[in-house]
Amino acid sequence: MINRPFKSLRRLVGVLAFGLFAAGAALAAPVTVTDIMGREVTLPAPAKRIILAQGRQLNALGLIHPDPISLLVGWGSDYKRQNSDAYARHRDKFPAIDSIPNVGDGATPAGFSLEKAVTLAPDLVIFNRSIAESSNESGNVIERLEAAGIPVVVIDFFLHPLQDTVPSLRILGRLLGREDQAESYIHFYEERRQRISSRLESVSRPSVFMHAHAGGYECCQSPGQGTFNDFIMAVGGRNIAAALLPGATGQISLERLVAEDPDVYIATGGTHLTKSGGLVLGLGISHETAAQSFAAQLSRPGINMLSAIESKRAYGLWHLFNDTPMHIVAIELLAKWIHPEIFADIDPQSTWREISTRFSAIPLDGTFWIDPAENNASPAGLPSKP
Repeated sequence: MINRPFKSLRRLVGVLAFGLFAAGAALAAPVTVTDIMGREVTLPAPAKRIILAQGRQLNALGLIHPDPISLLVGWGSDYKRQNSDAYARHRDKFPAIDSIPNVGDGATPAGFSLEKAVTLAPDLVIFNRSIAESSNESGNVIERLEAAGIPVVVIDFFLHPLQDTVPSLRILGRLLGREDQAESYIHFYEERRQRISSRLESVSRPSVFMHAHAGGYECCQSPGQGTFNDFIMAVGGRNIAAALLPGATGQISLERLVAEDPDVYIATGGTHLTKSGGLVLGLGISHETAAQSFAAQLSRPGINMLSAIESKRAYGLWHLFNDTPMHIVAIELLAKWIHPEIFADIDPQSTWREISTRFSAIPLDGTFWIDPAENNASPAGLPSKP
């Protein structure tokens, strides 16, 4: 006779075994999504071997997966080149990043190595919208990958960020088996978006000039349509470059800028401008370094004539907010800068801190914006490492 304790133990083992089997079956079940290009994509199971055609999409993966590097079998080289400080942070935490093969420069379809990608045997390749929309330049690289039996999904956080960010996160969550984590960030993101949009009925639209890569290039590069323009419009501003530039970015002469004399001047910068003497913001950058570089930009001939400087409505913003779901912080900042009377209670620093501690796979300490009201107070962002 089998005694009662043993029978109970056997029943418990059976329940656990069934639970593990059910969990395994769920993980192995096919997953289907419709990507942002309207393409239906099905995987036999959540992706474990991913190629990022554009390496910068690592930022999004790292918001919903604690070790995004473990998922990669290949990626574009753009991330290391354009965001070397973030690459270094990933390497500190995930040394395997140095061994991930490159599949191209991540900028164009022609720069993507189809042959290399096929040899890496991925179970998913992730493209951004701009590459997908121009893929015919290289004989439609997406169709060629699919003909080789490799699924491709298109996401984006750059061309139309306010339209595509939430669907793109949802797509990633589904394909990676990280739906709960993706929905958690989506809730965090949408709650903050709604808090801003709900206050903007019947507001005037102050004129705004965004000086891209300030100090690093001939004055003055500025965003036209999409990306930063979408952010400015979403918080009740009017981007003066949008009416002057037909594309996503372009050049506005210094003379034209001075003549327009915008209500709000916003310079963007990053660590890539350190050597050229431009505005320096980003991971590991001290508030002192950022403030000094910002002051240098405001003292440049022509720029120093803008009335926004005298009225203390000149600000500095990390340029790489332009292609990551973390841009919700940039939206909060722009809202406060453009309509300070409406958004005085919004706290971008608190939002940034929560992203760093609750979501991001890497720590996000450094200085990511400059606000004249904060120059003599706390750093804009999180404290840098000692």
